[in-house]
Amino acid sequence: MRKDIDFKTQDGLTLKGWHYLPDRLSGKAPTIVMAHGFSAVKEMYLDKFAEAFAAAGLAALVFDNRNFGASGGEPRQEIDPWRQVSDSRDAITFSETLPEPDAARIGIWVSSYRGGHVLVVGAIDRRVKCVVGQVPLISGHRNARRLIRADFWAGLNGMFEDDRRNRYAGKPPAMIPVVAENPAAPSALPTADSWAWFTETGKTRAPSWRNEVTLRSVEMFTEYEPGAYVGYISPTPLLLVVAQGDHLTVADEALAAYERALEPKKLEILAGGHFDAYVKDFEAAAVPARDWFVAHLK
Repeated sequence: MRKDIDFKTQDGLTLKGWHYLPDRLSGKAPTIVMAHGFSAVKEMYLDKFAEAFAAAGLAALVFDNRNFGASGGEPRQEIDPWRQVSDSRDAITFSETLPEPDAARIGIWVSSYRGGHVLVVGAIDRRVKCVVGQVPLISGHRNARRLIRADFWAGLNGMFEDDRRNRYAGKPPAMIPVVAENPAAPSALPTADSWAWFTETGKTRAPSWRNEVTLRSVEMFTEYEPGAYVGYISPTPLLLVVAQGDHLTVADEALAAYERALEPKKLEILAGGHFDAYVKDFEAAAVPARDWFVAHLK
């Protein structure tokens, strides 16, 4: 069963999403807090994961990130990782006010860019009793160095500086495409599979998705280091789902972060690339996550 929900953040924004409940609910349910990655909206396959969790007796709270989709916030299309971390914690607090969730059995599942957020939230918010990070970002700076050619960095830093001066003068923030058909063209996620997945999924499942973010979102990406928190998640159980062929949130960074994590922990390796976790490798990604939550929350 799914119903629409909305809740307030600490700074007064309204975030909107869905609340999934198991069909046969007896008493309070373990609840998984979920949100999507870089620029994506909830319709981009989060419903499939939430349905898989609900079928196993787990509730799920799914919401659009601030400034995206159905949620409020300005400037539109801006991604501030630390505000998103705070919003995840507000979603946990909101879940505690609902009659169905069990506040003592809260899990968190996030994918891609926000997959790094689960490392932060799992480390600093002890209300979280189980963590799953799917194809997670580990180091914004190192990841950006892998995605952006070395000879492009001087020009990109110049764009960041000009954008700061313009915003200081009261001008609107500069924008950049999320993806581009030509990986050498300016975009936030310059890989061919990013272009294919976002454009196709936006067309078939998520018409509210827009192919742009603020340039400042990319600057904040390069400054964000969620992997620094991975050693502090224990004793909360951690599952990392890593795609072997991931060259967006690169697989070797996630594998190295797993080695730094303390027990209890588990690693699940998918055969495909970053976006296969949502489609071709969906079962291989969703089933271990579901079983991890069941084992530690239910």
